[in-house]
Amino acid sequence: MAKILDSIHQPNDIKNIPPEQYEELAQEIRDFLLGSISQTGGHLASNLGVVELTMALHLCLNLPEDKIIWDVGHQSYVHKILTGRKDAFPGLRSYGGISGFPKCRESDCDAFDTGHSSTSISAALGYARGRDLLGEKYTVAAVIGDGALTGGMAYEALNNAARMDTNLIIILNDNKMSISENVGGVSKYLNDIRINESYIDFKEDVEAALRRIPRIGESVAKGVKRSKDSLKQILMPGGFFEDLGIDYMGPVDGHDIGQLVKAIQAAKRKKQTVLVHVITKKGKGYLPAEEDPSAYHGVDKFDVSTGQPLSTSTALSYTQVFSRIMLRMAAEDEKIVGVCAAMPYGTGLYKFSKQYPKRFFDVGIAEEHAVTFAAGLAAAGMKPYVAIYSSFLQRAYDQLIHDVCIPHYPVVFCIDRAGIVGADGETHQGILDLSFLSSIPGMNVFAPKNKYELYDILKFSRTFDEPLAIRYPRGKAYEGLRKFRAPIVAGKSELLYEGKDVAVLAVGSMVQVAEDIRERLLEAGIAPTLVNVRFVKPVDTELILKLAAGHKLVVTLEENVLRGGFGEQVDALLTRECSAGRHTSDSPAKTLNFGIPDVYVEHGNVDFLKATLGLDAHSVTEKILEELKKL
Repeated sequence: MAKILDSIHQPNDIKNIPPEQYEELAQEIRDFLLGSISQTGGHLASNLGVVELTMALHLCLNLPEDKIIWDVGHQSYVHKILTGRKDAFPGLRSYGGISGFPKCRESDCDAFDTGHSSTSISAALGYARGRDLLGEKYTVAAVIGDGALTGGMAYEALNNAARMDTNLIIILNDNKMSISENVGGVSKYLNDIRINESYIDFKEDVEAALRRIPRIGESVAKGVKRSKDSLKQILMPGGFFEDLGIDYMGPVDGHDIGQLVKAIQAAKRKKQTVLVHVITKKGKGYLPAEEDPSAYHGVDKFDVSTGQPLSTSTALSYTQVFSRIMLRMAAEDEKIVGVCAAMPYGTGLYKFSKQYPKRFFDVGIAEEHAVTFAAGLAAAGMKPYVAIYSSFLQRAYDQLIHDVCIPHYPVVFCIDRAGIVGADGETHQGILDLSFLSSIPGMNVFAPKNKYELYDILKFSRTFDEPLAIRYPRGKAYEGLRKFRAPIVAGKSELLYEGKDVAVLAVGSMVQVAEDIRERLLEAGIAPTLVNVRFVKPVDTELILKLAAGHKLVVTLEENVLRGGFGEQVDALLTRECSAGRHTSDSPAKTLNFGIPDVYVEHGNVDFLKATLGLDAHSVTEKILEELKKL
């Protein structure tokens, strides 16, 4: 039997489907999402929750002429299905396949590339202003979640959008688990009236008629509006938005396509910014995701019948190692506090939050606030540990400089997902942190080689009285090189193996790769020196100069962009020393830097991406051997 979903091949095909089949189509989309994501991994709960909302948007808008701006964008899978990309889902988040986020290069229906939170209203406002300046007539709609409204950028945009005298639609996707019945019942009744087209016509006609009354018309119209607004403040939950100057509609049942379509069509008729408040259920239609939406936010391959992952590993991840150490340290020191930006699960602070609730602070999706808040905690005498993803920390660069490093507060930044993270692509790769952190005076930057060193640096950080960033990768924590556990000394590297001709200096996760490189070079008759860099800042100047004097080739390895990274710091050091005549060797060592070129790394398997970028052991070894032949 043919499925309704099979009739959707291109944008706007959904408009050919009769309304009585919408509910069946929604179920088919959910079935497709479950079947596909269970085989590829991806963002599940958020997409299950926006099926009807996305359908309604596509029923009311004409794509790609009209624009939908998705906040974050991990909930755009249904949008991709409805714009003709269903058959591409087997390659979801794989190298060369479709992205898990909106990508303009993928489709004209993806109006704006997104990946980080709280940006949609700003982008949509810019689109709307540009539309008006060019005299065009298309509709612009931003879809933002209630969680994203904790980001300050969203409020900056709302404040600006309130001054719009032209149409802009903001869809607030509120996926809380419940809503108060009395508020919901009254709101639904009033919303049914407010989104009725004849009511809008009537209201506009009455206001226009009142304003035409000589001398008193304007004041009467304003008085009626004030009375209406006062009543609305009592009965409606949208007073905050109305006070800003934004028209509010809702709440609307986010799983009732009829209500959604009426609301969006009514919003299109407005000549100002209008916010449509939509209530959805995250994980809708799949019981495990409904009961625990956080666990099914981003999933690996799983068994649909049980909800259990297909692959299990007993090995600890770096995140889990960090979680355990934080609990141990907090038990010994009451001044230790944990801070995160809406990700207690992802960053490993969830258990800390349960065991030490008074010393845990989830500030919401507000990375800038998290950093300055931590600075305040440190100023008050606490020892804050800010757990945050690498690609999200870059949003707080100014706060790192002004509020932490200039006053020199001993805040510890525990930077998860550093380096190449894989399937989430350009917006989530943590490949810039070594560069932007190293550029800040007063910041110390450390990368552990394995799980044991992560423990050691966290223990070291307790008494370290300076700003400190500890960056570690996503996934399984490396357990090799356990016998090498020299005490941590500020600004000093760890010499693992001493050899000749080639000195390999590896940063963090690349130490594991460097160990493989060493074995390959030994097979080729070359015994290299191997160094665990540890501190990317300050650079261990003494050791680097010594290695440069005693080796033909100095090799640096880092999972970071080359520009501004560790390798460039080594190059700059040796150049300065040589130009100043302080280099102790008559024949200065040549340097060979391995890192990420001046590109954004797209989505794909981590090992495959490393090989593509020439950061795997085989590629690096071949280049070292080629360089030695030249020398």
